Amino acid sequence: MRGAERRGGAADATVPRTETPSDGVVARYWHPVGDRVQCDLCPRECRMADGQRGFCFVRMNRGGELILDTYGRSSGFCLDPVEKKPLNHFLPGTAILSFGTAGCNLGCKYCQNWDISKSREVDRLVDEAGPEEIADAALACGARAVAFTYNDPTIFTEYAVDVAAACHERGIAAVAVSAGYIQGEARRDLFRAVDAANIDLKSFSEEFYRRITGGRLGTVLDTMEFIAHETACWLEITTLVIPGYNDDDAELEALSGWIVEHLGPGVPVHFSAFHPDFRMRDVPRTPPATLTRARKIAREAGLRYVYTGNVHDREGDTTRCPGCGVALIERDWFAIGHYRLDVSDQRRESGALLGTGAGVCPRCGEEIPGVFDPAGAGEFGPRRVPVWLGAG
Repeated sequence: MRGAERRGGAADATVPRTETPSDGVVARYWHPVGDRVQCDLCPRECRMADGQRGFCFVRMNRGGELILDTYGRSSGFCLDPVEKKPLNHFLPGTAILSFGTAGCNLGCKYCQNWDISKSREVDRLVDEAGPEEIADAALACGARAVAFTYNDPTIFTEYAVDVAAACHERGIAAVAVSAGYIQGEARRDLFRAVDAANIDLKSFSEEFYRRITGGRLGTVLDTMEFIAHETACWLEITTLVIPGYNDDDAELEALSGWIVEHLGPGVPVHFSAFHPDFRMRDVPRTPPATLTRARKIAREAGLRYVYTGNVHDREGDTTRCPGCGVALIERDWFAIGHYRLDVSDQRRESGALLGTGAGVCPRCGEEIPGVFDPAGAGEFGPRRVPVWLGAG
């Protein structure tokens, strides 16, 4: 890796680039239907004639084969704190190499990354990298994990699975930040390949999903249950709280109760503030008091680890022991403050998370679920460091 230099106030890193497919690869999840191909990746099951693209825009019928034309192509790479994903119980304080591609298989009217997820110009992707190159870059930059984020990794599952495999060969973990709108074989492949996931549970209303996102709630619930009960993937959940749309007490109670009953009370849940964007610019920002109320409702429903996001709320960022109430991990935005957590039960014996395990409260012995390092929290802090994969 070349020496870091200053660009725009952040330290940038550049790693060498190798050749990657420029015209896409044949996808894994599809079958022919007459003179069309049907994509089996998500519930949309798009059927495409030759030359047509699916709803996500990045999967297309080319000569009777389904092609993923963003394989190996990215909208950019950046080192982030893992808490930004957000993941609060997965290797706290460490750096994670983040990247996305273009397109999305949902149509959220409020999308906060619409310039990427709604892009219909795949040629705007500015960086190219194969799986091995990304894994090498993460290793060179000191990242503990690689995150598939910014747009949904569902639509580039083949690429994500290959990157995860390359990362694991180098002792690097893989993380999916996803809306969970995926089905069947692709769901199994993606979430069994990654070590942690944050699922964006957009609402607990089928009507909201249909009208605001163009998707189905039931599929997302199925995905979360699959992750929680049929994989070793660490799971956290985020709900963007939108005033007047998904912020009433009854829905928040139902959402929290479902998680407790179906996933367990130890799953961390993040309630994040909405800001006006894309096609919902007339909706006001989420007041901090709304997130505090949502957190209170969720805790009363039985959830033990509930956080607030996109607002400055030190208490809402802090991990407390549900047994004795002591602050175990104090956070200020994405910066770790006091860290009081033991890891005495090191359950991971192989792979990228070798030696990590659940946490233990040093005061009362309560087990804190998650993936923690016995050496303590990392020291990456709240920085954001662009990483350029170019000629060395």
